[in-house]
Amino acid sequence: MKLNNRLNDIFADKAEEVKIDILSIGLGYTVVTTSDGGIGLSYTYFESKNSCSLIETYNDYEGRPAIELLEKIKSTDKIQRSMALALINALNYRDTILLPEDRKNNIMFEKLDIREGTRVAMVGYFGPLMKIFEKRKASLEIIDISHGLGQKENFHERLKNWADVLIMTSTTILNNTTEEILLNVAENVKTVMLGPSTPMIGEAFEHLPVHLLAGMVPVERDKVLKAIRHGTGTPVIQKFCRKSYLDLFHVT
Repeated sequence: MKLNNRLNDIFADKAEEVKIDILSIGLGYTVVTTSDGGIGLSYTYFESKNSCSLIETYNDYEGRPAIELLEKIKSTDKIQRSMALALINALNYRDTILLPEDRKNNIMFEKLDIREGTRVAMVGYFGPLMKIFEKRKASLEIIDISHGLGQKENFHERLKNWADVLIMTSTTILNNTTEEILLNVAENVKTVMLGPSTPMIGEAFEHLPVHLLAGMVPVERDKVLKAIRHGTGTPVIQKFCRKSYLDLFHVT
């Protein structure tokens, strides 16, 4: 996947110089901190737990050069990819902490021009956004396999012939479906990558029709680390993060 290679290449030099301090794989999210003060999040992606271990081969990355974990963004193992994406977000921390905030998603909705009659395709069910869609009287088409919503073939057809906007969870990076989904997007569709896992790196998405990146940047480090150790998810972790965005409309 080209996106994986771009994410790896963008941070390869920095990862040679930086070491991993903490790697914590929680039930909901994974967090990595680095020796240069970075901290990054990623969804912990596993589909089932059939044994006492989610990782076949144990590697202690803490205290090791970040490059050893960075390359796992190209792995087929989703847990390894979760760890690597959290690292990428940690390596990018100094830039993301400077991005503007969109705490209530108002800027995102305005930039995507979501209003009455707007046809929104959504990959991943984002419960907190439902009231906003209802208030703005937008039409929704959702696919989320874990919630039993939607069918792949029908959804791809809707992207080509129906949707005005695509809101896509960044966990698609972890299961390697980001590029497959975006291949089906019509030229006029406005697209956002959304969620705590989002790598806020415009350069990584230059080959894809992505117009907005919306993610979370930890600001209360110790509280984020504890929340992840305690197995919490977005509703708790977001209290200790900034909800930031990166506007790519001028690039596409």
